[in-house]
Amino acid sequence: MTAKRRAGGHSRKTYQVASAERLQDLCGPHHRYLQTLEVRLEDYALKAESQGGAILLSGKTEGVLIAEAALAEFERKLARGAKPSEMELEGAIEAASAPEGSFTPLKGLKRPITAQTRGQARYLERLVDQTAGLVFGAGPAGTGKTYLAVAAGAAELLQGVRERLIVTRPAVEAGENLGFLPGDLKEKVDPYMLPIWDALRELMGQEQMDRRRAKGEIEVAPLAFMRGRTLKNAFVIVDEAQNATIPQMKMVLTRLGRDSRMVVTGDPGQVDLPGRQPSGLAHALRILQGVEGVDQMRLTAADVVRHDLVGRIIDAYESAESGKEAGADRDKA
Repeated sequence: MTAKRRAGGHSRKTYQVASAERLQDLCGPHHRYLQTLEVRLEDYALKAESQGGAILLSGKTEGVLIAEAALAEFERKLARGAKPSEMELEGAIEAASAPEGSFTPLKGLKRPITAQTRGQARYLERLVDQTAGLVFGAGPAGTGKTYLAVAAGAAELLQGVRERLIVTRPAVEAGENLGFLPGDLKEKVDPYMLPIWDALRELMGQEQMDRRRAKGEIEVAPLAFMRGRTLKNAFVIVDEAQNATIPQMKMVLTRLGRDSRMVVTGDPGQVDLPGRQPSGLAHALRILQGVEGVDQMRLTAADVVRHDLVGRIIDAYESAESGKEAGADRDKA
């Protein structure tokens, strides 16, 4: 997907690079990264060339400015220890393209919420759009799909727009049968909901979270506990939805009651269902596309916001896997 903004006029800028080694990192093997930059900003007729120890940028003025910001962000990532890669460059382009202030600010939260990438900005726009009764946020881990959904739900609760915030997720590891675990429902469920509680604690503060939880305004429960209920005047989050079966997904989607909204989050590429059962998330994304009142946002690897070390860990694992595959090919030969 190419980045788009209103653009007018043409310009040329020279992006100076301190060393030949850093210039090589920014350009990539055979100038592949510069080619990626041109493709992503092709709507601006951007051209990026390595010249005289620098990078010459030309095209529509706004595209040149985005490219310059993207290169600066890419270079900052490398200075912090990130390994040069297509993914790091994509993230830098997304960050440079993200329109600040393009979504309605979430009010009343202890921590201000800002989009880190263009994809996150579009996702936030959908989360605050009251005309969308059902929003799907699909994408890989680290894209903020669950955290931003919790932030939107907490904001609506704190502003009095909704009376309750309900979070549910399939307990695949326990086969949706938590009865064998010790303790009451809260003690059985909490281990599966730690990421949600951590997010709420950060967004609302411990005291506010505990008080609203005690009053029943914040509720967490396994997906199986949603059966037979009608969820009225609530902001409902269905997390880890890739691990819901098709019948489970249909069940929870039809729990939506009057004056309620629902956000369904998950990673279609990380299905943990036993016996190769089809994912209810992938099925719902397909059959509900284009349905009035349903919005879908697909976040990508370019929207991953993570510690630079994670990128190096992923690269190491990918290199190890590539080496394993190459060794297997040599054995076959």
